[in-house]
Amino acid sequence: MAKQKIRIKLKGFDHKIIDQSAEQIVQAVERTGAIVAGPIPLPTHIQKFSVIRSPFIDKDSQEQFEIRTHKRIIDIIETTSKTIDSLTKLNLPAGVEIDIKL
Repeated sequence: MAKQKIRIKLKGFDHKIIDQSAEQIVQAVERTGAIVAGPIPLPTHIQKFSVIRSPFIDKDSQEQFEIRTHKRIIDIIETTSKTIDSLTKLNLPAGVEIDIKL
């Protein structure tokens, strides 16, 4: 193949699982002889929610919740056909969203 760049984006709520899956991807790609840049951590997206505890008497007290979405980017610079095969055969843990762009 010609010099083709692959960008892999990982998203998830648990940063430990994302780091484990990023390490698995990097190890699988390096075994095929490709050059890897990353994993690069991106800023964590935080969604905050405030919910009223009681609709009547305790209307002033609120509970606060947040959802943290952690993101990582891995760039594969020099790819081969073995690299793409190894990426398709990976078995990654649940809870990780993977987006692969060629």
